[in-house]
Amino acid sequence: MKIPLPLLALSALALHGCTKSAASTMPENGPLDAVRLSMPQSEGPSAPRAENAKAAWSAAPGGDAAMFGYAGEGPLLTIACRSGVLTVTRHSPAEVGAQALFALQGAGHIVRVPVDATAIPGQRGYFWQGSLNPADPGAAVFQSAFNGTLPGGGMIKVSAGEPLREVLRRCKANAVAPSPTSAPLDTTTAE
Repeated sequence: MKIPLPLLALSALALHGCTKSAASTMPENGPLDAVRLSMPQSEGPSAPRAENAKAAWSAAPGGDAAMFGYAGEGPLLTIACRSGVLTVTRHSPAEVGAQALFALQGAGHIVRVPVDATAIPGQRGYFWQGSLNPADPGAAVFQSAFNGTLPGGGMIKVSAGEPLREVLRRCKANAVAPSPTSAPLDTTTAE
């Protein structure tokens, strides 16, 4: 019995659709349960950054926050004082419900700040945010240049700056006493 060619081609297509395995949809050299996420796009076109541009600290209106980043772009890192507590925000996309430790190293200190995926008013998506008592010895990491590492957020090299020092001074003057039930942050003195 001879099967007509159009019918043979149609049945081959149907069979291919039914036998497609999970392995054929897996990205090459990727894990089985890999999920591809698209990164948020900026709100509008931005001018290309000059090759020798340096990120720097700037003060937010009101002086209660210092923002680190490139001129004309959104901040990479924000340190704010809210009710006598330092709020550390790493402006790197985070998945809803995610938690991590933001490792900061500088000024002879290493501090690991617990951060959570947090919605920031006026911004789309979720970013990493945590808090630190300004009287904590680990807060000394902010007194000079430091590096910050965040899983999935990469490493950031941060220079020292007067706007950040001013936020630290103001916040330390209004610091709240740590509660006896709160766990201390993981701080280490670098040798």
